[in-house]
Amino acid sequence: MKKLIGSTIFAMSFTALSAFGASMTGFVADSNCAAKGKGGQEAHADCAAKCIKGGAAPVLVVGDKVYKVSNPDVLAPKAGMKVTVDATVDGDTITVSKVM
Repeated sequence: MKKLIGSTIFAMSFTALSAFGASMTGFVADSNCAAKGKGGQEAHADCAAKCIKGGAAPVLVVGDKVYKVSNPDVLAPKAGMKVTVDATVDGDTITVSKVM
């Protein structure tokens, strides 16, 4: 019985760690440019805005890490801009709750 309780608690701790809240600062880029290593650079702001308007998914580039966005409509108006977001992180995907 103790092993079962211990195993359950151990498994639940990993589940709790898989999604956590964070505040991050980065650039809103489009998925096409970010995949080529060009995302997040201020020089590509116009390109990001054009690509997102054309249907590419917005992503948040923080340093070398590119995060997919589960609710892209929140970041689409900020294409090419440096933003700080409050978000829930689940692997390489974020759900943005606030954009600053």
